[in-house]
Amino acid sequence: MFPIDVIYAKPEQQKVITVTVTKGTTFYEAVKQSGIVAFFPEIDLDDLKLGSFSHQMKPDDVLQPGQRIEIYRPLIADPKEVRRRRADKAKEEGRINKTTGAKL
Repeated sequence: MFPIDVIYAKPEQQKVITVTVTKGTTFYEAVKQSGIVAFFPEIDLDDLKLGSFSHQMKPDDVLQPGQRIEIYRPLIADPKEVRRRRADKAKEEGRINKTTGAKL
């Protein structure tokens, strides 16, 4: 048995729950065992995006001692689309070259 931290964060609130798991426990099982859904009901156990130290993991991956579970929230906006809109606005305002995209 070994301890694992289950972590979830929103802009205004963060929570770290430590659970003790046995060898062979999956990420999904540890999240369920932690009971973090009671604190954050918006977490959908059927569609989890998980990671450990910023490396994406699958719910059925087996935990190893020293790992932690990070539960990721969905993105509010697609970063590529935000950059594209910002570039289009700069073109319209004449702040960049319309052909090359270079600053004037």
